[in-house]
Amino acid sequence: MRTLVRWILPLLLAANGLFMLLAPGQWYPAVPGVTETGPLNVHFVRDIGATYLASAVGLAWWAARRPGGAAAVIPVAVFLGLHMLVHVFDALSGHHPGGDILRDFVGVYVPALIVIWIAWRGLAARET
Repeated sequence: MRTLVRWILPLLLAANGLFMLLAPGQWYPAVPGVTETGPLNVHFVRDIGATYLASAVGLAWWAARRPGGAAAVIPVAVFLGLHMLVHVFDALSGHHPGGDILRDFVGVYVPALIVIWIAWRGLAARET
């Protein structure tokens, strides 16, 4: 079960990143709330898709227990953590129209917190 869980998040991040890269026009209306943030910017969606795909690679490297895997998770934790903070800021400042706390909790906060925990554990293990 643990192995299965280790691969779920990288697979989800990779799927989202590929969707954003290959079909930004279809991704944009498919994700609830995204259309309420402004008009579609295909280049920007693809930029973020590349970031999601790179994050998936870092997590997959860690999940495969490759050398340096814990270090590969650090940039993933930084990206997902900052992405989470953007969502928190937008929600608190009212700049996220139609923001759904449950959707953001499941799709943004939980993945970020999981990866931050993985990175923290990896760094703590290296210190001992």
